[in-house]
Parts: sequence; structure tokens; C-alpha cells
Amino acid sequence: MTSTPEELDLTTRLARDLIRFDTSNYGEGRSNGETEAAEYLTAHLERLGLRVETFEAAPRRTSILTRVEGRNRDKPALVVHGHTDVVPAIAEDWSVDPFEGVVKDGMLWGRGAVDMKNMDAMIVSALDRILSSGQQPERDLVVAFFADEENGGVFGSHPMVTRHPEFFAGATEAISEVGGYSVDLDGKRAYLVQTGEKALIWMKLVARGTAGHGSQINHDNAVTRLARAVADIGSREWPVHLTATTRQLLDRVAEILGKDAQTLSPDEIALATGTASRFITATLRTTTNPTGLTAGYKHNVIPDRAEAMLDVRVLPGHEDAVLAEIREIVGEDIEIVISHQDIGLETTFDGELVETMISTLQHFDPGAEVLPYLLSGGTDNKALSLLGIRGFGFAPLQLPPSLDFPAMFHGVDERVPLEALGFGTDVLTELLLRY
Repeated sequence: MTSTPEELDLTTRLARDLIRFDTSNYGEGRSNGETEAAEYLTAHLERLGLRVETFEAAPRRTSILTRVEGRNRDKPALVVHGHTDVVPAIAEDWSVDPFEGVVKDGMLWGRGAVDMKNMDAMIVSALDRILSSGQQPERDLVVAFFADEENGGVFGSHPMVTRHPEFFAGATEAISEVGGYSVDLDGKRAYLVQTGEKALIWMKLVARGTAGHGSQINHDNAVTRLARAVADIGSREWPVHLTATTRQLLDRVAEILGKDAQTLSPDEIALATGTASRFITATLRTTTNPTGLTAGYKHNVIPDRAEAMLDVRVLPGHEDAVLAEIREIVGEDIEIVISHQDIGLETTFDGELVETMISTLQHFDPGAEVLPYLLSGGTDNKALSLLGIRGFGFAPLQLPPSLDFPAMFHGVDERVPLEALGFGTDVLTELLLRY
């Protein structure tokens, strides 16, 4: 059933409107741009009496930032941030227009409904509730909406942090996407708070050979050479390595499920988390996924060059060893070109902010478990960490067990329950008032 605009709350309306801005980011500087979405958010923030700073690292790559004064200005500031770009969507693969912001079946559908225009909307809606009621957050908030997160923040968080560190003066912690959502553990609801993320290495494999006619024998075929390297690296089974975060998570999951963590493998425990295992199993090891191939221009011409894109996600601290092994796997004949590399992060699951996240979630969902986890992807917390800011993933959503939430990230028919948006706004509002 489709809802009428009058029935939608502010968070849903904001998220729907943001989805309708096609901010597709194709990577390597190719993007539709985030300017219109940034202007839309700016208008809402200014209506709340806030002064908004606009930053463009390149034409139409617009990031915005505002500072909200807290009750206790002696406390360090908290960065609350989102990004407004999205990965592209192939419309014919979807059951709805990915940029229409369709509301049906109790859900908001569209590219960005999960990653991460839902959280953008929750942030603005929480600020609206606080400021419109004459209240203030407990401490100063630095609220930022970055461009280009889906390209590693090259035209967003990274240049803003390096060129304008004063924007984040006094901030020591940050919250953003891909954490605080619920998972079902054999009938027990638990929320995963992100306390770290894997390092990121985007690279190209480049094979060179001898061009020639497609009908001839060619033992120096660049495509063949590249195909072997891609198959070898894509099928590599990287070993399990537990960090402090993943060990703590798996021990608690085993305890909740009544399993013996000493007799089960980490993968067996991770798979027992159901749909959440899509995220969790990838955090137990390095991953090296081929994501694109480019070679040739005609059936009967053997090209002299072939390229493959690899998305490499590495556990924090393992970057050099993994790069060395990749070079060994692909061989000397293949050139490795790193197009973007960023650090891994891991922090401890403790402190006043963590305690407040736990107590706030349990206030709205009594008896729920709250657990730390490592993110297999990356966020703009990487850039903020360069300023010594400790980042967490906390975009709280209470989700039905039947929803394969990890599949929504960059997936087809991306959608989020309206009730989850309301829950998230309640939790986030309470957190900002208390912490």
C-alpha cells in the first residue's frame, strides 16, 4: 500500500526527497554531483537557525557543515555526519524507479534508502525535534554531509579535513553510517555498533601483450594473461584473522546462541547470525574481489592491453603483507596500479559514548543486546581519524528479522521500513540530548 504525502513523518519525507536527487557517483571523478541535495539540506538547516558552511572540492561536489551549540560547551564536540552521494542503479533491474522515492508496503524504496539518505534524514529530523522544541543537544555538534563517500571521499571528507581542520575544532568522537541496526540471533534481537572498519585498496591489474589478428595463434595475449591473474586473485581463500573487535563479537554471539565458541570455527559462529553473516564473515579475513574488466574493441582484434579493477579490503595493520602477496599471486608480468588507498580503523567498545548508545537503544528496546562489530566496507570516519577523531557507526534501525538488510547496501530494490526510520529518529534524538 502506498502512503500519501500527508501521512509521512518528517524523517520519511526528508529521506524520500533526498532519494529523488540522483546523486549517482560512478567513481574516479565521474558523478552527477551532490549540489542539489546539499542545497536541500542547507535550506532545512537554515530554517532551524543554523549557519551552514559550503565546501566544494571540485565543481558540483558539494559538502556542507554546520555547528550546533550544546548546553555544556566544556565537553568535547561530537561529529554527526552523513554522505549524500549514492552508487549508480540500473533502473531496469529494479521493481520501482530507483530515484522516485516510492513509499509502499510500509517501506521507503530507492537508491540511498539504506546507504545513506535514511541517516541523513534522521540527523536533520532529530535536530528539528531538538531545536524546534527550544532544547539544545548536551554538547556541541559538528554536523556534516559529505560528497563523494562512495569514491573514498576524494572530493569530500578528505579535502575538507585537510584544508579546513578548523571546522572540526574541539571534536573528539564521531557517529555515522552502518551501525546501530538490529539483527536476529535465533529470536533474540541484538544491535551491532560499528567500532572499526577494514582498510581500503582500490587497484587495477594491467596486462600487456602483442596486438594481432583474432584468427592467429598468439602466445602473448594480454586478455589471457589478465584472465589468469584475475581468476587467481578472485579465488584466493584468505585466512581467518580475528581482531579484538571480531573476537569480542563472536564470543558474545556464541554465548547468546548457546554455542561453544571453543568447538566452532569463527565462520560457523558468523554464519549462525543469519543475514548479518553477509557483513560479519567478510570481517574475519581480507577480501580481494574483481569488480570490472576492460579490454579490446573488436571481435577479430587481439588487444595489446587488458585491465581489471579490484576492490581489496584488508584488516587493519595487514596492508603491506596483503599487497606483497597480491604481487606474488599475479606475477611479474602484471602491473599493479593503486588508484585509491585508505586506512583501516579499530577502536574499543567502551567509554561514555558507547555506554550512552547502549543505554539509549535499550531504553527504546528493553532487553536487547548491543554488540561491537567491524565493518567490511569503509566510511568517512577514515578521514576524520586523521584529526584524532574516534569514529563509530551508529545509524540506529530496528529491523524485522525477515529483511536481509546487508543485501540492501548497493543492492537492487534498496528499501527501509518506515517504522525503522521512526525508531532511528527517536534513538538518535535521545542520544544527542543525553550525550
